[in-house]
Formats: sequence, C-alpha cells, structure tokens
Amino acid sequence: MTDYAIETMSLSRRFGDILAVDKLDLHVPQGSIYGFLGPNGSGKTTTIRMLLGLIHADGGKVHIFNLQLEKQRLAALEQIGALVELPSLYPHLTGWENLELSRRLVNANPSHIHRVLDIVDLAADAKRLVRGYSLGMRQRLALALALLREPKLLILDEPTNGLDPAGIHEIRNLIRNLPTEHGITVFISSHLLSEVEQMATNVGIINSGKLLFQGSLSELQAQQLEQTVIETNKPEAAIQILQAAGWAVTSKHDGRLVVADYSTTKAAQINATLVHAGLDVFALHHIRPSLEEMFLNFTKPSVSGKEIE
Repeated sequence: MTDYAIETMSLSRRFGDILAVDKLDLHVPQGSIYGFLGPNGSGKTTTIRMLLGLIHADGGKVHIFNLQLEKQRLAALEQIGALVELPSLYPHLTGWENLELSRRLVNANPSHIHRVLDIVDLAADAKRLVRGYSLGMRQRLALALALLREPKLLILDEPTNGLDPAGIHEIRNLIRNLPTEHGITVFISSHLLSEVEQMATNVGIINSGKLLFQGSLSELQAQQLEQTVIETNKPEAAIQILQAAGWAVTSKHDGRLVVADYSTTKAAQINATLVHAGLDVFALHHIRPSLEEMFLNFTKPSVSGKEIE
C-alpha cells in the first residue's frame, strides 16, 4: 500500500514509430497539487488519456489509490473527476439543469449539486442560462460537473485555457482550496507556468515521453543555483570587467546583468570589483529562478516534425 493518488510503473505508449510515452514512473502524493509540465508534443495529453482509461497503454501499469486500472477499472475511475479540453455544456439550460442532467447520468446524490455549486461559488447564478455565463463561469461550472461524484482525485488539462486574468484568478483560488478544504488531490497540466508555480506543491517535468524531474517544488528549486542580479550605469563595461575577473555573466533585455551564483561573500566581491573599476552599482540582489526558467533548463524545443501530445 502506498500514499499515492496516482502511481504508474513503466507506463508506455507508442503511435506507429513514435514513442509518445517512455516508461513513465509517476508518483503523485495524496493531498498534493501536482503540476504536470512539458512542451508541446512531450506526451502530457497521451499520459492523461491513459490515466483516464481513454486509451490503452502498450506497457506498464497505472494505480489510482492502489487500485490497478487495468484490473479494477470501474472502481479506479470512480475515484476520478476530470476536465479535459473544453467543457461540454448545454447553453440553453441553466447551470442547475446542466448539473441535474449529469447527476442523473452518474446516479449521484441530489444534495451534491448544492455542495459543488458552493465549492465553485456559482450558487447565486445556478438558475441563470449558461448562454449568459462568462467563460470563467462556464469553466467553474465544468469543474462542478467534475466534482459531482465526490472524487478523491481531480485531473485537469489546461483548466485556465482562454480565460482572462480575472477568470484565471478565480480558477487558481478554487484549485488551491481543493486539497485543504475538500481532501481532493489535483493533477494539473498547464502551459501557464507562472500559475502552476502559485498552486503546485509537486511537479513532474516530461519531455519526449521521458520524465526528467519529479518531486516537490522546493526540491526543484534546490537544484537550481540562485542568481545575483546587478544593475549598473555601464552594463557592457561591467560584463567585460566581471568576465575578466572570472565571473560567468549574462545580460537581460532590460540591461540588468545576471551571475548564476549567489552568496553574500560573492555579492560583496562583485560589488567591490565594479566599484573599484569606477562603475556605479545601482542595485545588487539575488533571486531564485522562476518555474519557467527551471522548466526551460530541463527541456528544449522539439525539432522533430512528428509530435504527439
């Protein structure tokens, strides 16, 4: 028995001569928000489809809360709610009526409608026609549909796709609260890395079907060197001076300089070197690489003409 909501062992899928997913070993802790990241064509969507039983794996196993998907399919899938691609809603019906139709199909308790409307903050708009909903409201209604059967695991593929900043903010806050307030593990795939960084407790990075990193966000950050950022009146001269002193320096588009290392001692040495050379140092501070920067360190754009998501 494990404490994983999702565990895969050597999960693989091939499309002709393309190996879309290559012996993937996912470990998604219960109660986590797991950001599943990868460039286009990396195998994210193929993996999600296998987790949901929409396509069969060519090899390996999938366990959902210790239930083997291949042998205990119905019991495993009953643990999962999912929002993949665009939500299927009936615009000529109210939000409540959309939920009632789905409730009958899945044979959920009628009280669950009240519960999910409260979770997604749509109770006040439940009697309105969906055609009058904003895109953010429609996305929240789609999440309510995914939560109707009280799943222990929610799988989301690009849940904020196409939303404006206000809609993204609403979905982000909703997702953040699911593990702590409702005991739901969230597995989320998204291209908006800044959003994932604000939500995720754990991340997995996939490229060309292979898992390149898996662990907590803090573990990923610990693998990356903190950076020293320098602002000076003569950035081009500063680059030459620092390079001559043995520092590896890069320049940002805004004129700031970056040394891919940091300590208070080294920062003092950099400052002294530049001031001694007659340059003015306006600011000198350290930053940690963003999730986007760490992601780019792990992945490279695909150069193949054959891509499978």
